[in-house]
Amino acid sequence: MRQPIIHIDMDAFYASVEQLDFPELRGLPVIVGGAPEGRGVVAAASYEARRFGVHSAMPMAAAIRLCPRGVVRPVRMQRYAELSRNIREILKSYTPLVEPISIDEAFLDVTGGERLFGDAEKIGREIKERIKRETGLTASVGIAPNMFLAKLASDMSKPDGFLVVHEEEKDDFLAPLPVSRIWGVGPATEKALNRIGVNTIADLRKIPREILRTQFGKFADTLHNLSRGIDERKVVPESLAKSLSSETTFPEDVSDLDTLRRALYEQAYRVASRLQRKGLHGRTITLRVRYADFRTITRSATLEQHVNTSTEIYDCTRKLLETKVEMKGKRIRLLGVSVSNLAGNIERQMRLPFGLNGHDEGGEKRRRAGRALDEVKRRMGENSIDRGDVR
Repeated sequence: MRQPIIHIDMDAFYASVEQLDFPELRGLPVIVGGAPEGRGVVAAASYEARRFGVHSAMPMAAAIRLCPRGVVRPVRMQRYAELSRNIREILKSYTPLVEPISIDEAFLDVTGGERLFGDAEKIGREIKERIKRETGLTASVGIAPNMFLAKLASDMSKPDGFLVVHEEEKDDFLAPLPVSRIWGVGPATEKALNRIGVNTIADLRKIPREILRTQFGKFADTLHNLSRGIDERKVVPESLAKSLSSETTFPEDVSDLDTLRRALYEQAYRVASRLQRKGLHGRTITLRVRYADFRTITRSATLEQHVNTSTEIYDCTRKLLETKVEMKGKRIRLLGVSVSNLAGNIERQMRLPFGLNGHDEGGEKRRRAGRALDEVKRRMGENSIDRGDVR
C-alpha cells in the first residue's frame, strides 16, 4: 500500500471513559454533558444511549426525552485529556507523523516505519491492542492509501473495529455508499444532490465535473475527487502546523446570529485549548464562512499582539462576523475559526487585542479572566459554564 495512512478513532470516548472509571455504568445508556434542567448539551453518548437516537450536540433535555433511563454524567475534561495524552504517546512510538484531529482521534502516516514495525496492518493492530491493554478503552482503526479513505474505514467499522482499504479496492468500497459519506456533504448538500438524481457515490461519479460546478462552485472539485477516492492531503504533525483551526457544519443552514455566536464560542475554545496545550500564541485570526449556496469567504484580522485564550479569539471572530460578513437574507451552513502566525510562549505586550484605535484599558484583566475561564472549562468540562448568552 502506497503512503499507508492509519486513522485511530476512540469509541464513544467520553462515555467510554465514564464506563471505565465507574464499572457500574457498563451496559447502561450513559449520556455525558450539561444538566438537563438547564440548557445543557450532549457532549457524548454511549452506544447503549445511541440506540435511542441520542447523539452529541443535541439538547440534554431532548436526549432525556428520547432515553428516560439515560445516566447523565458531567464532562470531566481533565480525565479525558489525561487518557488522550496516554494514547497520543502510544501513537508517537510508531511514527512522528501524528496529526490529532480532536481529543479522541488522529491520523498517522507510517511510511518508513514498516522496516521497524512491519506493514501498516500490523502496526494498526498493535496500536489497537496496546490502547486496549494500557488504557482499557477500545478504538476503531481504518487503514487506507489516503486520509479520506482511512477515516471512512474507521467510521464504517465502529465500534471496536478494524478495516483495511487497499488502492485497488477503493472503487468498489465507495460505489454503494450514500453521498452523505463524503466529507463536507451535510443534509442540505445531500438534498441538492438527490434532486439531480445522485444518491450514491457511484451516481456521483457519473456527473461531469462541469455540471457539478454549476450547482456547487469550487466544492464540485472536492465532490469529484473524493467520489473517486482521491485525496492529496498529507498528515501534518501538530508541532509543524502553520495554523490551528476548528469548523462546524450545521445540520440545517443557520441565519440566527445568536446561534452563530455560540458556534464561534465553541470553536474559539477548542482552538484556544490546542494552542495552550502546545504552548503557542497566534496573531492572525481567520473566520471562514460557507453560505447555503456553497459560496465560501474568509475574513481575517492580524492583531497587534499574540493571543491564545478563547475570550480573545471569540471577541475577534465575533467582530469579524458582525462587521465583515454579509448576513442580510443569507443562511450559513459552515463556520470555521483558525489561528495562524504562530509563536511559542512570548512576552505579552499591553496593547489593544484587535489592532483597533484606542487604548487597552483593562485588556490584561480581560486576558487573565479568559485564561481563568479556559482553565475552569478544562477542569470542570466544556459545558460547566453556560455560553447561551454570549455576545
